[in-house]
Amino acid sequence: MTDLRQTRPFGRTGFDVTPLALGTSSWGRVRAGESGDERDARILEVAHAFFAGALETDLLDTSNMYGATDAGHLSELFVGRALAQAGGVAPGLVVQTKLDRDTVTDDFSGRRMRRSLEESLDRLGLDRVDVLYLHDPEVVGFETVMEPGGAVDALVQMKEQGLATAIGISGGPVDMLLRFIETDLFDALVTHNRFTLLDRSAAPLLDAAADRNVGVANAAPYGGGVLTGEPGLAGRYGYRPISAARAAALSRLREIAERHGLAMGALALGFSLRDPRVHTTIVGASSLDRWTQAVTDATAAASVPEEVWAELADLADGLPPHDA
Repeated sequence: MTDLRQTRPFGRTGFDVTPLALGTSSWGRVRAGESGDERDARILEVAHAFFAGALETDLLDTSNMYGATDAGHLSELFVGRALAQAGGVAPGLVVQTKLDRDTVTDDFSGRRMRRSLEESLDRLGLDRVDVLYLHDPEVVGFETVMEPGGAVDALVQMKEQGLATAIGISGGPVDMLLRFIETDLFDALVTHNRFTLLDRSAAPLLDAAADRNVGVANAAPYGGGVLTGEPGLAGRYGYRPISAARAAALSRLREIAERHGLAMGALALGFSLRDPRVHTTIVGASSLDRWTQAVTDATAAASVPEEVWAELADLADGLPPHDA
């Protein structure tokens, strides 16, 4: 059985992390038939459990722009409310957030990054964060954020000023993230939807991160939900309509899982958990039920026979990367 509380060094960040990390990108959505108060109670139950040390994780991942609603960006507010009730971050727990553009104007300047951090610290009720990322730089491109006085300079200064212990880069396109990692400025990396059973395109990025002892968090191991096996999510991969080729690979995955009596979710999560280049896998959970399902998947993944992994090894061969 996988020991989900066993930690490992998160690259050169100075932190130790558990195999699973708690993702909060959906901490703001109201479910069908649910009131705002019911939504708040559902999410805060998860947040309180994290800060009480009651979940099988020591890392919480959030962002300035997560949980966007008409009432504001709620994810960090929920984290801050739970953190305040807990009396602060207990030793051994890690909170990471991300600098974000202005979602109205797409301002990605160094000045905007400093304002983004001020907003996050205010919502979280903290004076500093453990790991701080530059988020989705593909919106403006590598050259723009690397300009003198730009977003990357602002992030580096935040670390120098003690506002963050470690800094990282978080985004989508693999080739762009590889350029950032090769600058050797970043202690940590978040990649999403590019290292799953249906897209292995982040493999060179993981190699580059390992060579530099960069902490790697692999997000969206379920490909935005399709790899959970839920029929209603089968039409999309990584928040886009699924291609015919990827849908065919998904059908093959479903057949393999059924033939071996395995849950697709266990295979999807296990693929990320078993790779030594990945230090932690971020699973979004806005309810305790969803977190429990992730733990169930992770536990089941530890018992998957090696011959099944061998059968799945070429599942993504010939598929275009998610960026294409």
